[in-house]
Amino acid sequence: MDELIQILESINPDVDYRKETNLIDGKILDSFDIITIISEINEEFDIAIPAEEIIPENFNSAQKLYELIQRLED
Repeated sequence: MDELIQILESINPDVDYRKETNLIDGKILDSFDIITIISEINEEFDIAIPAEEIIPENFNSAQKLYELIQRLED
């Protein structure tokens, strides 16, 4: 989870990613941020996020994003 938080903080350091649950719905992250996050996750965790998993529910919080990463690693 710490690696993910570092990725997110490199994009927008002013957000408390451990508490925020509306990253997409609250328009904290935009589409360019999502593309950057996906790219960084692909590199850091050596996984590919399929297009069907790129939905707001999976990107609204660091916790949900981390759950997606864990699911894809298995």
